[in-house]
Amino acid sequence: MLLATGTARAAVPVFAHGVASGDPLPTGVIIWTRVTVSPDATPGSGAGAPATVGWEVARDAAFAEPVASGSVTATSDSDHTVKVDVTGLAPGGVYHYRFTALGESSPVGRTCTAPAVADSPERLRFGVVSCSNWEAGYFGAYRHLAARDDLDAIVHLGDYIYEYGRGEYGGRSGAVRPHEPAVEIVTLADYRIRHAQYKTDPDLALLHSRLPFICTWDDHESADNSWSGGSSTHDPAVSGDWRDRRAASARAYLEWMPVRANGSGEQAKIYRRLRFGTLAELSMLDLRSYRDREAEAVTGWRDIDDPARTITGKAQMEWLTAGVASAPVQWKLIGNSVMIAPLVFPPLEPATTEAFTRVMGLPQAGIPANADQWDGYTADRRTLFRTLHDQRIGDVVFLTGDIHSSWAADLPIDAANYPGGPTVGAEFVVPSVTSSSIGELIGAPPRTAAVPIEAAVTGANHHLRYVELESHGYGVLDVTTERAQMDWFYLADVENPDSAVRHGASFAVPSGGRVTPRSAPVH
Repeated sequence: MLLATGTARAAVPVFAHGVASGDPLPTGVIIWTRVTVSPDATPGSGAGAPATVGWEVARDAAFAEPVASGSVTATSDSDHTVKVDVTGLAPGGVYHYRFTALGESSPVGRTCTAPAVADSPERLRFGVVSCSNWEAGYFGAYRHLAARDDLDAIVHLGDYIYEYGRGEYGGRSGAVRPHEPAVEIVTLADYRIRHAQYKTDPDLALLHSRLPFICTWDDHESADNSWSGGSSTHDPAVSGDWRDRRAASARAYLEWMPVRANGSGEQAKIYRRLRFGTLAELSMLDLRSYRDREAEAVTGWRDIDDPARTITGKAQMEWLTAGVASAPVQWKLIGNSVMIAPLVFPPLEPATTEAFTRVMGLPQAGIPANADQWDGYTADRRTLFRTLHDQRIGDVVFLTGDIHSSWAADLPIDAANYPGGPTVGAEFVVPSVTSSSIGELIGAPPRTAAVPIEAAVTGANHHLRYVELESHGYGVLDVTTERAQMDWFYLADVENPDSAVRHGASFAVPSGGRVTPRSAPVH
């Protein structure tokens, strides 16, 4: 095999896309990297010879206490990405890992395993993020999470990448930094190039190197408002067959992300559970691969309650309900890419309606729900809520992204009767890392027009305990036997790569109780 040397090799580091880990189990974790075997072997190129890649896992960053090692072959068939499911580790441990190839060593990554299934940890703490559009700003949220030393993992709830062509997203002031490739991504090569670009972001690379990620996809990993048979923006006459595009996006995602999937390509199942002792279990959902088409036309709203329509698919719903019913843990956490709390909108003036329309997919005329969320698939929500209620399953918390804003909600069986009647859990929705918020799209100065809108939304939906429509940032979920608390943190300016961050709000759900405000974040 011929290798580039000297200046050419120095200009193209072997490990230009960093390292990552994910899906921690009590005795194992995924570790990941990508190897640039030659200057022409760029992501998506299909070029480059196979290369042997060594990997090591140790107790310490100096690798004086190695615990596992091996080698794999990186080939162009997987875009020279490497994903190793390391086993035989000790529960609740902190580990360091690295890769070697072509005479170079990767950055050293840090990761950890989950507690043993019989252990009872005092607490768990997760960073929670979603909706990170490269062109819309800098990933300061990732940088601030990486600076913390108290997190067990990062939960990414989808829209890790965006599919838009250069300048097509329509952010606050145009593209802060341009997408690669320049076109809307459609082919396998396109998706590989876009994933590779995101992996070069220094803040994202730092966070990946510090903590394991637990991820699911939403729509923008393939195409906007995607469903099992297409997307609201996919035109077969322009972009080809949807199944080909969907298969390409799924393949690239599984190559470039440290996720543990069952199967491969379009058929891969990424809904899965991760156990954290007796304290919590996290069920990560896939709400794009099996859903029916969103009800779009005004005449289609009558179909929202059709029991034949699904957002989860039959098999995933059975898996979810059986899992939460039998989980031998206290807290049942559900990684949920789109909002499940019932949501109706009060009358809004036209500019505000347009902002909701652009972010949340509402028709211009206005409707009582966002049909891309669980509100558009009420039979599935009713099935899930009834299971939780009838089987008396307590301490359920949904963790949600998607809508570029922050929400805390109780989940009532009958929203119209709230606060009367039973509730079946809580939902915490985190803001976008960068993607344009509803408040920004209104175009008014910060904390002016958005404030009365937030009050109107909570006034019409009493189970919504907190709504903030403007800020970008992240959440930190802290779980103890007494309560689960979400702390929201907001960036000062996503167009500033050095943006500061502030605490925005805190809400908790006590064990067996309902969502309540807290005055300060957990320390």
